[in-house]
Amino acid sequence: MFILLQKLSILAEIIINMEMTAKNFNKFLLFKLPSAVLCGVKLKEIDQKHAVATVTHRWINQNPFNSMYFAVQSMAAELTTGALVIKKIRESKKNISMLVTNHTGSFSKKATGKITFTCNDGHVIQQALNETIETGEGKTIIMRSVGINENGEEVSRYEFEWSVRLKSK
Repeated sequence: MFILLQKLSILAEIIINMEMTAKNFNKFLLFKLPSAVLCGVKLKEIDQKHAVATVTHRWINQNPFNSMYFAVQSMAAELTTGALVIKKIRESKKNISMLVTNHTGSFSKKATGKITFTCNDGHVIQQALNETIETGEGKTIIMRSVGINENGEEVSRYEFEWSVRLKSK
């Protein structure tokens, strides 16, 4: 059993150091956020400007009201913002810590079917990282993610407050 855990740990480290693509990030999720994988959350796209994640309403992620549990929506929304933060930190090649310090969510429609969450705030995190690297001071930013159903209707909207700072050596 110990050998298996050791090999899984090595595999996780390899995946963490791979190129930052949606496919590789989903492998990373398997080891670092397995509850998201279990609930069906998947990163579909990531580039310099935006990240897109999807999740489909199923039995495993439902609430008692026949729609998607809000915490599953929160995971998918947070993934879009967090994936951008991780991507930008990796590209900076600096030792920077990241932490969600606050978040809010609002819900406008029952989340059923496939929900697509999009964050278009790549520029926001890039600016904050540039300032943190330049000044050595931590920065706090707000990144937004919006969930849209298959009919193009907004079902939820989130704001995540991220704190980034250089780690001490």
